[in-house]
Amino acid sequence: MSVRKLKPITPGQRFRVVNGYDALTTDKPEKSLLAPKKRSGGRNNQGKMTMRYKGGGHKKRYRIIDFKRDKQGIPATVATIEYDPNRTAFIALLNYQDGEKRYVIAQNGLQVGQNIVSGSDVAPEIGNAMPLSDIPLGTIISCIELRPGQGAVMARSAGSFAQLMARDGKFATVKLPSGEVRLVLVSCMATIGAVSNSDHQLLVGGKAGRSRWLGRRPRTRPVVMNPVDHPMGGGEGKSSGGHPRSRKGLPAKGYRTRSKTKASNKYIVERRKK
Repeated sequence: MSVRKLKPITPGQRFRVVNGYDALTTDKPEKSLLAPKKRSGGRNNQGKMTMRYKGGGHKKRYRIIDFKRDKQGIPATVATIEYDPNRTAFIALLNYQDGEKRYVIAQNGLQVGQNIVSGSDVAPEIGNAMPLSDIPLGTIISCIELRPGQGAVMARSAGSFAQLMARDGKFATVKLPSGEVRLVLVSCMATIGAVSNSDHQLLVGGKAGRSRWLGRRPRTRPVVMNPVDHPMGGGEGKSSGGHPRSRKGLPAKGYRTRSKTKASNKYIVERRKK
């Protein structure tokens, strides 16, 4: 994987850093795994704007991703590594031996022609999906389930990974990308390896138009609003805005909003660092 810095032939390209996409092998998605994707533009069923700063953007089609990896014991060959406009990670097209095709999140180092498989008695190699009970301690993992059979919900974005720290009874201790250490049932599935496209964090848009392509409209800073619109608005000239808080008045930047009585608190061994 690599990034490219463009020559400054226009003001918008002066600071632009784009992905080299040298890990991709095709630009034609598998038609049978595409679905339509509608945009709301931040409007509700009455056409009224209920979410600010959304709208526009390039038209997309959704790629149906297999997050459950429930086709166990059947080897699959990696046919292509592809771009997915709906996520930061790259995706891989798998051709199973029984003829079925599925998309999965591509792991770093996954190669075309490589065979991967999911199940409880498989080797802990990159791309293979296994229950946490069978993964060696200390292994780098990603695409982790939170409940058995739910499908991967944690460590799915570009370059992210978690680490399996320990096992005790029916729970495994996993260190998540945020730094949080959490207990997860050992029957939950996870994929070996870190997620692909780790260079995503190095990209620079270069111009405001790129945000518009992604469906993001210009955002008004609270400090420049009037007091009627935001608690941080008002004042003469460049006022500081007071304590940072949301439009509803809730403190931001450090104020903990997680419920102290939340049922899943007991599974968190160590909170993420501030």
